[in-house]
Amino acid sequence: MDWQAPALTLALDRWIDEDIGRGDLTSVALQGQYGSAHWVAKQPGRFCGGSLVQKLFHRLDPSCHVQLLLADGAQVLPGQRLLELEGPAAALVAGERTALNLAMHLSGIATATADLMLQLKGTAVRLTDTRKTTPGLRVLEKYAVRCGGGVNHRMGLDDAAILKENHLAWSCGISKAVQAVRSKAPWPTRIIVEAETERQASEAVKAGADGVLLDEFTPEQLMGLVPRLRRLATSGLLVVEASGVQPERLHAYAVTGIDLISTSAPVTRGRWLDLSMRFN
Repeated sequence: MDWQAPALTLALDRWIDEDIGRGDLTSVALQGQYGSAHWVAKQPGRFCGGSLVQKLFHRLDPSCHVQLLLADGAQVLPGQRLLELEGPAAALVAGERTALNLAMHLSGIATATADLMLQLKGTAVRLTDTRKTTPGLRVLEKYAVRCGGGVNHRMGLDDAAILKENHLAWSCGISKAVQAVRSKAPWPTRIIVEAETERQASEAVKAGADGVLLDEFTPEQLMGLVPRLRRLATSGLLVVEASGVQPERLHAYAVTGIDLISTSAPVTRGRWLDLSMRFN
């Protein structure tokens, strides 16, 4: 994660301005005061966002110092200290809510991802995210998935070509759609086809797709289908992915021979991890 990226700096400034507006009306009560505080976890989970918190408070006031007591992705227990802060009291108070909001959201995603990863323990299947993210927060939410043990799918439409049901409905079929993308996309663009039937999946592999996204298949269907698709592939590099999987059924899918399970659940269903900032 590039914490010095200009786009992230601009986003932080917008988030700070959103809360402070024309100025914190309580800051006059803290003029000239120097303070210290710490963060504590109020429930178990995975912490995420420490480096972001450091950057946020430094944007508020360069004299603020944030000491991280553990790395992003680390498991935390209730009552555990996460980081310590020192700086002008007005800056610590002004940044408290925005910093906690971001860290609790990202920690919730990391926690939800780690919980799902437990179902995949002992298998070679990887858990990957989707493009179902909060506009403006995609980079951070996908970072949180990595902190929970997951891997990232494409960041945007320019990362990989995934021909989904709408593409196939409005094009001239799977083979022609794959050929059209292959003829124009720069090398080494990967082409993935979403399949809702066994026939579509087989056609995608025969057309030379690099990956097949099997949507809403049952584990029983995949047990027979996945070996057939690998036999059809002209190389051993075919990536087989399952989507539309209920979060509680990951293990049943993981033993079918697939490579990936994609899910939006950590981002769309994850609950914020309860954290608190306490002043010394």
